[in-house]
Amino acid sequence: MIDRHGQTVAAQVPAAAVRSGFLLRLYLAATSVLAPFAPRLLLKRVEKGREDPIRFQEKLGVTSGWRPANTALVWMHAVGLGEVMALRGLITAMQSIRPDLHILVTSSARASAKVFAENCPPQTQHQFLPLDANRFIQPFLNYWKPDLSIWAEQDIWPNLITKSYDRGIPIALVNARIGESSYHQRRKIRSLYRDVLSRLSLISAQDQMTADHLRALGAQAPVQTHPSLKLIAPALAADPAKLRDLRAALKDRSVWMVGPSHFDDEQIALSAHKSVLTQRPDALLVMVPRYPERGAMVAQTAQAAGLRVSLRSANTLPDLQDQVFVADSFGEMGLWYRLASTALIGGSFGDVNGHNPWEAARLGAAILHGPRWTNFRDDYAMLGAYRAASECTTPDEIARAVLSDLSAQAARAAACCAENSAAIDDLAQALVEMIPEAAR
Repeated sequence: MIDRHGQTVAAQVPAAAVRSGFLLRLYLAATSVLAPFAPRLLLKRVEKGREDPIRFQEKLGVTSGWRPANTALVWMHAVGLGEVMALRGLITAMQSIRPDLHILVTSSARASAKVFAENCPPQTQHQFLPLDANRFIQPFLNYWKPDLSIWAEQDIWPNLITKSYDRGIPIALVNARIGESSYHQRRKIRSLYRDVLSRLSLISAQDQMTADHLRALGAQAPVQTHPSLKLIAPALAADPAKLRDLRAALKDRSVWMVGPSHFDDEQIALSAHKSVLTQRPDALLVMVPRYPERGAMVAQTAQAAGLRVSLRSANTLPDLQDQVFVADSFGEMGLWYRLASTALIGGSFGDVNGHNPWEAARLGAAILHGPRWTNFRDDYAMLGAYRAASECTTPDEIARAVLSDLSAQAARAAACCAENSAAIDDLAQALVEMIPEAAR
């Protein structure tokens, strides 16, 4: 094994436990063959607005950041916005143990970069993950020379894992979550997952089902379980000037919200809001679509329901005559959770099967949700144990909840966050201890 300084070191995982079977060798060969076509494909994605026009070259191994000298650097990866934002609590916990620690966070989704930059912990920077081919990986690893590699949830790439292992970089998987359908898909190529997972020294799952699935897929390291990292993530940031202006515009109005929202959530929220208005005529519903480009469509739907609407994208503040405000902007969830007394968490009335409730809980909003939340099963079970969230299945149930005093429920949700945050401390300690002695 060759470490980041080019010196021979012992593998973090015993070599006898590591394999490179046919599927892994085939994958590595295929990525090398396809790599020359990657720049053209990325440029096409840039033209369609799916990649950052300036930073897309980071995916080709071209760095735009700075590697601090003479200090340990931990590389963390998560695929998209929600997963990246969840890493912040773990970063804070690790830096509380070792304050000199520098963190490189990589992700794949374009939206993750902007929002993470506005909520970035100290001594932390973001890059886009290089594509999983050796010609892009080698420049990335040569420049950053990470002392520890941490992968989050489900997004792990065979080439990056293999090349990191070959350099003697310890590798961990945290916040892992694999449901039944995902497990059955992965089981079809179990030998590939076995070869990749065998290179990991520490594995932490969100629940026992995921732990069982990882063992069945070939994990060699003991699989621990810890609460979701989303539970311990710090509160979302909010621009103080924007918050001040919005509060001035809203005055003392009753505000509730639905978000991140999809079509099914929006339909039931609009119907509920019409009932709310019969009891509280000044009430305002803030609708935060999961995909801001849907804003105009959401506004049209609200107008068709006979409601007065304005859009955030029009650079407006809510007017006193508005009954619905469509917050079709990125990175402002911290504003809406602070302004709304009650948050109907989106994704819980359709096939999405739930979104993260902890961001709302951290900022004092009372939590409502629909009946479909299997992607956050354990999270809602914990909130249920604290009597810190309410499930609603009809517009009338939502309206009654919005019109009720849910301040005690919101306080229990905040207490749930505070009392369970320490559960991740032992994971942070174990990860810090994985950093090689030479980097300490």
